[in-house]
Amino acid sequence: MKIVLAPDKFKNSLTGLEFCNAVKDAIEVLNLDVEILKLPLADGGDGTIEVVNYYLKGSVVKVEVNNPFFKPVMATYLYAERSKTAFIEMAEASGVKLLKPEQFDCKNATTLGTGEMILDAINKGATNIILGIGGSATNDCGIGMATALGYRFLDKNNKEVVPIGANLSQIADIDISHVNPNLFDVNFSIACDVTNPLHGKNGAAYIYGAQKGASSKDIEMLDKGLESFAKLLKAVFNVDAQSVKGAGAAGGMGIASKVFLNGVLEPGITLIKNLANFDSQISGADWIITGEGKLDTQTMSGKTIQGVLSSAKAEKIKVAAFCGAIDLEGNSPDEFGIQYADAIINYAKNLDDAMKNGYSYLKEIANVFSGKCLKE
Repeated sequence: MKIVLAPDKFKNSLTGLEFCNAVKDAIEVLNLDVEILKLPLADGGDGTIEVVNYYLKGSVVKVEVNNPFFKPVMATYLYAERSKTAFIEMAEASGVKLLKPEQFDCKNATTLGTGEMILDAINKGATNIILGIGGSATNDCGIGMATALGYRFLDKNNKEVVPIGANLSQIADIDISHVNPNLFDVNFSIACDVTNPLHGKNGAAYIYGAQKGASSKDIEMLDKGLESFAKLLKAVFNVDAQSVKGAGAAGGMGIASKVFLNGVLEPGITLIKNLANFDSQISGADWIITGEGKLDTQTMSGKTIQGVLSSAKAEKIKVAAFCGAIDLEGNSPDEFGIQYADAIINYAKNLDDAMKNGYSYLKEIANVFSGKCLKE
């Protein structure tokens, strides 16, 4: 019998690897004839870097770059020399996590530091870069990032503009003659889980601007800038930005990644599954055991368990979900393709107990599951 362990983290309780270890230990105690394969997953959110490095086996690189307001900050990314692959999170250089809430001001923020991280990885020899674009503090449509890579954004007087969102409307031309030549030898995969267009009422500024410190006037100004810049992208690159799904992600980094990096935008879970060679690895499995902190209807909207279910269905593999809590609003797990489900909260005294002692309760869940589903 072959069992694949493919969980996400339980936020503030268990990492994906801890989940794998707990379940593996519980099953192995029973001395069953079982092959157990650990394939922890993530969807691009918190904890993704640990999961990525489980497969990349890279080293942590530290580099000084510009923060959202052109101040120096030490940023880190992963680099695997063997596969020439880097994993970069834009939040490390251009994220809200670097700022206090009262500092949020996306109209004056830049993605320059993200570009500097990319440049550092290219200079180290990276030929594959996975870029996560969540948690940004910016709305500059990626012109800061592109500036670091040699693109020049010129106003009507042929002078370079400061690469911030407030200046998008001033850009009259894009000079590509000084772009780093090594950029086009790199394969970029972009972890993008939103589908917003670049501008308009569902675009980057109107949907995300306020939470990044933009006033209603700022949002209107930024949206006009994005619309103006979209016309320029059409003229220079012949790309209809507004028709690109996810163009408005991370203040326009979605379309910037496609145009300036020739990147491919994919859901985070898809990228991690590709990195894990997931669909090949699960071949011949009898069960996939997955899990996350809470199994609810949102789980089926691009989260890890949805990614597991799509692969399991294609291979006709049964799926068990061990979660912190389950709330499917009256639906049963089997309606979503889950053959067995259990939750830590069913065993714990209360939520605090569940969070603190999740590892031992998870072993208990795995023990019950094994008795019901694995013993011949």
